[in-house]
Amino acid sequence: MTTTYQDATLRQRYRDLKKRLRGAIEFAVLAPSSHNTQPWKFRIVRDGIELYSDRNRTLPVVDPHDRELTISCGAALYHLRLALNCDSLATLIHVLPSADQPDLLARLRVSGPHTPDEDEQELFRAIAHRRTNRQPFEQRHVPHSIFDEWYLDLKAHNCWLQLVEDKVQKHIIADLISEGDRLQGSDRNFRRELSQWVHPNHTSCRDGMPGYAHGANLIASYLGPLMVRTFDWGEGQAAKDRQLAEGSPLLAIIGTKKDTPEAWMSTGQALAKMLLRGTSRGLSASFLNQPIEVASLRPEIEDQCDAKGFPQILLRWGYGREVPATPRRSVEEVLM
Repeated sequence: MTTTYQDATLRQRYRDLKKRLRGAIEFAVLAPSSHNTQPWKFRIVRDGIELYSDRNRTLPVVDPHDRELTISCGAALYHLRLALNCDSLATLIHVLPSADQPDLLARLRVSGPHTPDEDEQELFRAIAHRRTNRQPFEQRHVPHSIFDEWYLDLKAHNCWLQLVEDKVQKHIIADLISEGDRLQGSDRNFRRELSQWVHPNHTSCRDGMPGYAHGANLIASYLGPLMVRTFDWGEGQAAKDRQLAEGSPLLAIIGTKKDTPEAWMSTGQALAKMLLRGTSRGLSASFLNQPIEVASLRPEIEDQCDAKGFPQILLRWGYGREVPATPRRSVEEVLM
């Protein structure tokens, strides 16, 4: 009788934990990812969650080494851990735990109770409000009070941060962004790959980038995939992104000392925390990663940084109007 009661109690505890783990994954899938590919899968195990890369969602042209894929999964890992911590569960994370399973990027184990502090709760509340905002920003300066917090956030994940407000330096970086646009826009393979992730505004797809994410109306959004795939739009995009970069109050470069999968996972976690902290203060951000994605331009971005190493992410920050969220796959779709 006692054994039966104990077994039933243990089963109920596991069911309760499994429900909480599924709930955390709902927040993990809201993380940012390149082209909104959402290149992650999750497996719920008895004492936690395993995070896997989804190789069906790779971008072999723009991301041949799966660097950005791994960064995206690192961001999902941070969301996952934050959600569990704010559900009063302590966690232990082992990144890249098995050399025999290269797709297994992290194993997260629930290790006991946890009392979330105010900072964790503030960041957690920001998950539902974070957006990639590709629209022009207001000419309001980003308050310096957040700079030290960002520096500490990134240092905790073994990343460095370069913040750029100087107009001359922004102009240099804008030149590199523009050159990246021209090179990518003239590459037929790049255009074909990108077009697969560009969708009309009214679509059943739960991933990728609907036209409204780039400010396209309904009719233009239906033409978007064809236009992206067929025409060399590099010059036009270069002019647009130059204006966005130079017109943004702040540019930010996230980098690491090494350029390894471990460093990419750290970058993803640092990026997620930086985005959530900015969101919690009413700031908006979007990515301008072109000169990091183009191998010949990446060293020139490094030249604009005080720290030496490998630039991983280039962001623009400012105050922008509210934009709609891009679609996300359900928990059922990402569970193994």
